[in-house]
Amino acid sequence: MLSLARLARSLSRRLKFVSRPLSKLIYDFYENWLYAQISEGPIPKHIGIIPDGNRRWARNMGLDVNVGHEVGYERLEEVLKWLWDLGVKVVTVYAMSYENCTKRREEERAHLFSLIKRGIDKLVSERILEKYKVRVRFLGRLGIIPENLKAEITRVEELSSRYNERILNVALCYGGRQEIVDAVRILARDVKEGKVSIEEISEDLFIKYLPSSSDLPEPDLSEPDLIIRTSGELRISNFLLWHIAYSELYFCDAFWPEFRRIDLLRAIRAYQKRHRRFGA
Repeated sequence: MLSLARLARSLSRRLKFVSRPLSKLIYDFYENWLYAQISEGPIPKHIGIIPDGNRRWARNMGLDVNVGHEVGYERLEEVLKWLWDLGVKVVTVYAMSYENCTKRREEERAHLFSLIKRGIDKLVSERILEKYKVRVRFLGRLGIIPENLKAEITRVEELSSRYNERILNVALCYGGRQEIVDAVRILARDVKEGKVSIEEISEDLFIKYLPSSSDLPEPDLSEPDLIIRTSGELRISNFLLWHIAYSELYFCDAFWPEFRRIDLLRAIRAYQKRHRRFGA
């Protein structure tokens, strides 16, 4: 017998001859059914997102890659609200990797930076920070971004510093290896200056040198419970390498612009079905 989920998907594929209102009715039913499934289970405190596939989606549609980034940006706005409404406390978005910031075409980088600036403006002007009580933190080698974007980042971090109910980490020009190397440099300097002894070095000490772990209301919030990557790629791409040692990984075939609320609910349902052993 077909499961309810398979039945809904099967019906959706066969609805070309049925009116759109009925198709939406079945979709809404399936979405509500998924929500009912996860609503009684544990919701991840921290979700990391690798929103991959903007450029491939655009190319498949015969569009310029910047259009893919535009649609991906709009999708991110929606997904953040879905996550906050579900009660997720920390969201870390892999906005641009270090390699994106150093190897992509200048025109594409400039467009991506402009989208990030637009997102900051919207968080402030539409009072989204205030509504959801979100503190915004930017992680990465921010020395290589444009000065006008740096100023906006400083502004939104200062404006949102009063909130701790939810945290939005934006990984910009970020690389997990680079973060670890930067932390090692600072730790080595502290050892050289006599502030830390070799015997004191431990995992608990080292994590304090990682920017992504600092200044959080709860220490364990630096480690994502769940990582979601779109576009069907099965890799981590240098994202939060120290922190995801025991994270649950979920890979979704949809390109990021196509990511739906049901895809998010499925990811959380998969997370709830797993038994987390943390290496034990």
